[in-house]
Amino acid sequence: QGEVVHAGDGAYINTGLVVPHRKRPGRPLLKGQEEDNAAHRKVRARVEHVIGRLKNYKILRDCRQHGDGLHNAVQAVARMHNLALAA
Repeated sequence: QGEVVHAGDGAYINTGLVVPHRKRPGRPLLKGQEEDNAAHRKVRARVEHVIGRLKNYKILRDCRQHGDGLHNAVQAVARMHNLALAA
């Protein structure tokens, strides 16, 4: 199994998460930084789509749980969703 990387958006600077590179005033991003940002956008879009699909289930859309309760609810819905896709 590969290494787990936690990604965040610009609101998570200095939290240990992988965040997009920011352009400094009057200076463009380097090519490698733009490539990093493109990869970050691609992963983030996929994650946001998955979260959106999970919120189709009322139990998660109205969920106000935190910690293990939320974790268990998401796991249960993900399993049911995968079963529905396989049917």
